[in-house]
Amino acid sequence: MHTFEYSVGGVTMKVPTGCMFTHIIRGSGRKITYQNAGVDCAFVGALSSGFCNWRIDFTYADTDNRAYRTSRGRTHNECKIDPMRNNSPQRLPRYGK
Repeated sequence: MHTFEYSVGGVTMKVPTGCMFTHIIRGSGRKITYQNAGVDCAFVGALSSGFCNWRIDFTYADTDNRAYRTSRGRTHNECKIDPMRNNSPQRLPRYGK
């Protein structure tokens, strides 16, 4: 199976071909009404064992791209083809990304 790789904080991550990261965020201004992130794999990508010992974090940055808050997800000690996390609705203290 082919993969593509990317680096996060010096750690190389491998993502199976046929999989893509998704992020949905809804709201207006500084108010988030819905936020979800996960991995969506097509049939080819789903043939692998999936993602093991996974966690999804949400990081919020201001308009100067300075991170000011991280909502750390729970670490799941399992392998899953389609890991996903929803985050609670919230009002952010700053405008940003």
